[in-house]
Amino acid sequence: MSGVTSSPVGRPTRGTTGTNRLRRIDRWIARHPVLRRTEDPLVVDLGFGASSVTPVEMLSRLRRERPDARVVGLEIDPERVERARAEARGIDGLRFARGGFEIPLPRGERPAVVRAMNVLRQYDEGDVADAWALMCARLQPDGILVEGTCDEIGRVATWIEVGADAEPRSLTISLRLAGLDVPSIAAERLPKALIHRNVLGERVHEFVASVDREWTRAAAVAPFGPVHRWRTAMHALADAGWPLVRRERWRLGEVGVAWDAVAPR
Repeated sequence: MSGVTSSPVGRPTRGTTGTNRLRRIDRWIARHPVLRRTEDPLVVDLGFGASSVTPVEMLSRLRRERPDARVVGLEIDPERVERARAEARGIDGLRFARGGFEIPLPRGERPAVVRAMNVLRQYDEGDVADAWALMCARLQPDGILVEGTCDEIGRVATWIEVGADAEPRSLTISLRLAGLDVPSIAAERLPKALIHRNVLGERVHEFVASVDREWTRAAAVAPFGPVHRWRTAMHALADAGWPLVRRERWRLGEVGVAWDAVAPR
């Protein structure tokens, strides 16, 4: 990767992650078929930040679906690793280590899921593919990378699901529906692979514009509540031919779309 010359591979995160910021991503991972089916529910929280809060919260949420889930928090900054170990001492199934995109785990361990939220924002778009390849090389054969961005309080989030072959599969947009003006608020939080592509002529721009358009058209059913309005908009998107995935998540203010429909041109 350009600008990266030493091990661990990568740059320290900004460390601003706070309580409940990643709740939407945690719950999506917890219900993902990969985690539910794997024989070894090991999950990595890459770039967990300045405290142990996100790995601790992740483990709690995952264990509601997989009581045997384990989480490893990785950070490049050794002081953050030691601080997290002290804060979360005694929590079964949780450990911390120093590491970056190379995902250094002992004894040949391979995670079912690597979550890398708000990590690649500080990189160039040209660095993304190499970072994905490094992380995905450590996954279980059927594992996934979840890489994306969210706002500071976790009400707006987007992420890409990437397979163990380092090929992206889908984009998910997740929004707090109460008080939502327009879904295109997610555009400023798109993952690094897409954030500079939200311009006329690009597929992701067409998708975001379509979500906005159907949300506006669904205003007639707004008296029935924002969830009903969102579902109405999502059905219209599907009827228009957008390849939506994981439709059971619509009630949570989420929409997932196959990668080919939003991939950069």
